[in-house]
Amino acid sequence: MSWLNQFSFSYLWVLPLLAIPWLAYLYRAARVNQQTPSLRLPDLGGKTGATWRSRLRPFLPLFRAIAMSLLILALARPRIQNEEVVVTSEGIEIMLSMDLSSSMSAQDFQPSRLEAAKSVAVDFVNQREYDRVGLVVFAAEAYTQAPPTVDHDIIVEFLSKLETGLLQDGTAIGTGLATAVNRLKDSEVESKIVVLLTDGENNAGEVSPTMAAELARTMGIRVYTIAMGSGEQTLMPQRPRGRREYRYSPGVTEIDENILRYIADHTGGRYFRARNRQELNDIYDDIDQLERTEIETSAYRTYDEYFGYFLGLGLMILVIELVLRYAILRVVP
Repeated sequence: MSWLNQFSFSYLWVLPLLAIPWLAYLYRAARVNQQTPSLRLPDLGGKTGATWRSRLRPFLPLFRAIAMSLLILALARPRIQNEEVVVTSEGIEIMLSMDLSSSMSAQDFQPSRLEAAKSVAVDFVNQREYDRVGLVVFAAEAYTQAPPTVDHDIIVEFLSKLETGLLQDGTAIGTGLATAVNRLKDSEVESKIVVLLTDGENNAGEVSPTMAAELARTMGIRVYTIAMGSGEQTLMPQRPRGRREYRYSPGVTEIDENILRYIADHTGGRYFRARNRQELNDIYDDIDQLERTEIETSAYRTYDEYFGYFLGLGLMILVIELVLRYAILRVVP
């Protein structure tokens, strides 16, 4: 049981004293056996005259040994440890800015770019135990799905529900970045980053990528940009057949790597290219290592003391033994 693993004694040096009452008990038992004469009598049919007092009297030394053992255990101060760890550092604030344009349904990643991006992002969020993480999504427009929070479960839930077609189609990289930066601008945390993932070129929005990059730099926010796409011909979504439903035909996505590289360089971040699922995993692992938080923790240990239970039980058994020995089971000469 787990509580046994946390059980300890304050004064371990007392425990060897447990041998004393049991050695005394065994010594007494051996002496009684040596001094008791053996006499065979005819069978009286069970009428030996034995009473409950005579049957109970041999157990008195055992009661004394148990009582003394419990008192010695109480003297050793038995306790169960409780450990509380208090995190004293602030961590990092991270905004994920994710492209939801129709091209994210392309199938060069299985089952699609978006599903692969969601899965890897979930793993990344779960690794950032002490950091506040938020989520922005963008297509032709952008909006904040969740502001930075330590409730990572809600971020994971929002990520799992993302689909293409939720926003007007297009790729507003500048607006997606500016929206994420806007969520971090008032933060007092020293380290703030944006992870921006897209698979296309900026073709929508009122904020240019260069303007958004300058805004991030002014705010002291590093931006890690990820260009997602194999660069080879794959099944691409075309004109939608209905709400969030597309026809697919072979095609290649054009990605403006130059602007993504500029954003990263201008803000002190890094640019990455993900051509397959493994590369995408490696990119998030690299970002995770680049932005590690040095967590300072203080561990406070408290203990639940149990010496009172052992003391009380030991005294109770000792009192019972004394009452039996000198009152109820007393032998009058």
